[in-house]
Amino acid sequence: MSVFKKVLTTAALATAMITTPALAQDNVRIALVVKALGIGFFEAAAEGAEEAAAELGNVEIIYTGPTDTTAEGQIEVINALIAQNVDAIAISANDTDALVPALKRAMSRGITVISWDSGVAAEGRQLHLNPSSNPLIGNMIIKLAADHLPDGGQVALLSATTTATNQNIWIEEMNKVMGNYPGIEVVATVYGDDLADKSYREATGLMQSYPDLDAIIAPTSVGIVAAAQAVVDAGKVGDVNVTGLGLPSEMAGAIESGASQSFAIWNPIDLGYSATMLAYELSQNGAEAAPGAEVPMGRMGSLTLDENNEGAMADPFVYDASNIDAFKSIF
Repeated sequence: MSVFKKVLTTAALATAMITTPALAQDNVRIALVVKALGIGFFEAAAEGAEEAAAELGNVEIIYTGPTDTTAEGQIEVINALIAQNVDAIAISANDTDALVPALKRAMSRGITVISWDSGVAAEGRQLHLNPSSNPLIGNMIIKLAADHLPDGGQVALLSATTTATNQNIWIEEMNKVMGNYPGIEVVATVYGDDLADKSYREATGLMQSYPDLDAIIAPTSVGIVAAAQAVVDAGKVGDVNVTGLGLPSEMAGAIESGASQSFAIWNPIDLGYSATMLAYELSQNGAEAAPGAEVPMGRMGSLTLDENNEGAMADPFVYDASNIDAFKSIF
């Protein structure tokens, strides 16, 4: 059976409801609602949704969202999808709470609702798909450094701010698994306040203070780019490896120069694929969103839900010289 992809604004949705003949009853319509149209990350997620649809065979993906990242725009889109009576809505939310009334209305009409990437409050969805989890991220950031230090070595952390909740949790989770990486010594933690110039200065200071430093781990997209540039400018490429969490579009140059051997972030293709599979399982196969439940998501395994009906998709996805070209133009 053919699979159709529709990229629809609210107005286009309204037009489609008037002019498009009813789909065959066995065609399941899953709306992938993004924060805004025209963003590479979400267009890549739509590719993943289409992959899932092709695999399932009887699914139509309606890829839609507002033209800007507002809750009001998403509410208009949701209302149009309710009127169209889609089978499921999978949304990356612009606002945790503001979308709840519209999404509750969708669920009252029998529409399956899940959130992914950016969550909706629990009462506005059946489950939420996190790209990863704090323990998985914490392990990944040290593993990225350790993988290139088989004999051990000195690493330093370049974080965002001292009060950045997510950064601090990731570092805490990293410290919990340090025993799994013998020979790796964390010599310092510094803070660049998510400012490019300060992060650059902090990275430069680390290399000066620790002449035997082997790696800088920056779990922040601003810090990792600044640190990579500092390594290049210091002539330390090949001596100090910069890794952590970053965006392919911003880190492609660092991979090419050798300042970074690898880094990680979520894979939007996998996210869109997983969200579609979860929406299908809930709406069509009787899967239940409940604490402790395991909901299948195709090639990505299954999502185990916690007490808030949230789950983590997978480890952060690793980008390196083997795949950076495929992703650098996406996000």
